[in-house]
Order: sequence, then structure tokens, then C-alpha cells
Amino acid sequence: MHQQANVRYRVSPGGKLSGAARVPGDKSISHRSIMLGSLAEGVTEVSGFLEGEDALATINAFRAMGVRIDGPQDGRVTVHGVGLHGLQPPREPIYCGNSGTSMRLLAGILAAQRFDSVLTGDPSLTRRPMKRVVGPLSQMGARIDASETGTCPLHIHGGQTLRGIAYQSPVASAQVKSAILLAGLYAEGRTCVTEPAVSRDHTERMLAGMGYPVLRDGATVCVESGGSLRATRIDVPADISSAAFFLVGASIAEGSDLTLQHVGVNPTRTGVIDILRLMGADIEVLNPREVGGEPVADLRVRSAKLKGVRIPEELVPLAIDEFPVLFVAAACAEGETVLTGAEELRVKESDRIAVMAEGLRSLGVDAEPLPDGMRIRGGRFGGGHIHSRSDHRIAMSFTIAALRAEGEIVIDDCANVNTSFPGFVSLSQSLGLNVRIEA
Repeated sequence: MHQQANVRYRVSPGGKLSGAARVPGDKSISHRSIMLGSLAEGVTEVSGFLEGEDALATINAFRAMGVRIDGPQDGRVTVHGVGLHGLQPPREPIYCGNSGTSMRLLAGILAAQRFDSVLTGDPSLTRRPMKRVVGPLSQMGARIDASETGTCPLHIHGGQTLRGIAYQSPVASAQVKSAILLAGLYAEGRTCVTEPAVSRDHTERMLAGMGYPVLRDGATVCVESGGSLRATRIDVPADISSAAFFLVGASIAEGSDLTLQHVGVNPTRTGVIDILRLMGADIEVLNPREVGGEPVADLRVRSAKLKGVRIPEELVPLAIDEFPVLFVAAACAEGETVLTGAEELRVKESDRIAVMAEGLRSLGVDAEPLPDGMRIRGGRFGGGHIHSRSDHRIAMSFTIAALRAEGEIVIDDCANVNTSFPGFVSLSQSLGLNVRIEA
């Protein structure tokens, strides 16, 4: 689905967040439920599925390869798996929309198929780096042609024999790791990925939950070919990346008391909680439990006086998607917050360091972009006009900033919010934010 670029948010200053809510399902787990459900033998039932455009792009990709997928309907999806070797050649290029997860993980799966395929995406996705997956997949024996700059479209040549490799990843990236492991399901011998730091482990958990042996040793994860995936039931927890906007919002808005229900608290994803607590946030983890191999809990957050901190670099991979809204928290904190070691933010849906710094400065925040992060001195700030550069997390972060702004914030190019958080505006309104949509 191609995006419109004319959606604007207008947010009045002030307010507080209160009540209880469940944000949409985890995007990472939603993607993987479709991918591994399609490659499994039998019927996989998914509940809590995120009906955002990124996850829908993954559904459309597997439908194009002959997989019957019923739904989504109220978060429920039924995937009729075809097994590891049952995918059919797509009749046309597979369009991944704005979804880097779809493209990178699909590259790993398609590299091992007997047929040729092409992966393409929207203008934002065509600027994102794909060499980080093309390189290791090529080492395994894949033949993938990218653009001269290493971006999509990716032309993947089928019929190649893949070999297992031991890959030392230069970046801690769940997408890179997952692409290699998924190709490893088909490769001769053992495939291992070692990362410089921990990244999210949803792929490994779901593989194991579907009966595929996964070997883990510290920062190294390995699979061997020859196994199979068994269909299962998957209950997708609420996405902590979506919950993060309200964790920050309730922390910075005086008088807030908010409970976020059934949130996934996988330890490879909870960096946002750790960082906010370092800043002095009042966050309680209630009713912890495990659902389908994933840890889940309710999160109660109340307003607190935040202080600036130097963010530990070991927490960076555990909160990489949450930094736009964490920058808003830093703008509201007393003192200076410094982030380094986050070069990855430069190659997301936008250059999130540059775009957030530009937006914060336009509100009057003292924000200094660094090559690999940001230095922010917190204090009072006003309203202003923000260009989100069609980045969903930028748009939602500045919506939350209005809770502490002294003037109205207008945010342009917000259509892509639907990629990860359909219903963001209506949920925000119900919890106390004064935001409205202008088309």
C-alpha cells in the first residue's frame, strides 16, 4: 500500500495521561508469526496481531508466494503453513512498503528458494542499507543483486546451494541476525551469528517454540538445517515500542497515572524502561507472566521529575527504536542527557539523530546532534512546526512532547504512523492528549 504524505497532527499543549490501555501488538513478533507460520507444517493461529501496514506487507508477501492466510480480523490471523520447501514463485516483485524487517528477513528466506524473486519498497525503504544482509548471505552462497549504493530493489537468484557460516556481525541487529538464521534453516551444516551486543531474540524464541533446535552460547546463536517447524498458537503481546510513547508521556506530564496492559517485556527489549528508571521515572512492573515463550507484564507509570543522565552504551541495542521519544524525555529532564554508540539511528526510516535534533531545536530545546547520538540539555520549550520526514516514530514522539510544551505543536507527514500504530490518535485522545488529525 502506498502512503499519502498529507496527514498532519495538531496537538494542543498540556494535559495528563490517566487510565488503563492496551497498545497494539508487537510489530517484531507479528512479522515473525506470519513468516514462521508460513514455513511451518500445519495451521498457526495468531491473536493480538498488529494490523499495521508493515505487518500487512509481510502477510501480502507470503500470500504472493502461495500461502493461505485468513484475516486479520480483530487481531486474529490463521496461517496455513506450507513447510520449509512449499513456497511458490511470486508473479511480480514483492512490495515491502516501509518495512525494513519484511525486506531483510525475507531476503534470508528467499535466498534459499529454488525460484528468483525481487524485493522492493517505498521511497523511504529504498534509501535504507541492505548490504548488511546481502554481505553475509552472499558468504553463504546466495546471489543477490542490489543497487550500486547497496539498497533495494533486491534481485534474488534462486536455485543456489547455501553453506552454513560463522558470522561475526559488526552491528547488534536483530534483522541481520534473523536473516542469516532463516537462511541457515536451509544451509548445509551449522550457521552461527555472533553479535557485539545483545539484540532482540524474538526469532530464536519463536523457532524454539515451533520445535526447531536453536543453540545459544552467550552472544552466539546457531541453527542447523534438516529440521522442521511445527504450527502453534501465538499470542502477540502489546508492543513495548508503542508503549514507550505513553511511558514517557505519563512520566513527563504532571498528575499522570497510567497502566499499560499485557506489554511484552522481553529482556532484549526493555532498555526503554531501564533508561527511564535511570532518569528517575516511576514505573512498576505488575503481574509478570509468560505467554507463548515471551515474558509479559502490566506497566504502571506515574509522573516523576526526570534528571539528565549519560545513557550506558550497553542499553543502546535494547532501546534502539525508542530513542526518538527518549529524546523527548531528555528535553523535559533537569540537566544534561548524553547518548553515544547509537550510529544505527542514522539509518532508520529517517536519520533519527538529525531529524529529532532539528525538531527539538525548532521548539527551543538545546539539542546537539553527535555522529553517534545526541546531547540534550533539558528545560522549558515552546510549540512549533515539525516535519517528521514521514517517520512514524518521529511523528508520535513530538505528539507526546506537547504534554510539556508551552505552545501548540503541528506535525506534518504523519501518514506512516499507521505502519506501526494504527489508532494512535484515538488512543492518545482517550488517555488525555489533545491531538487531532488534519488531512
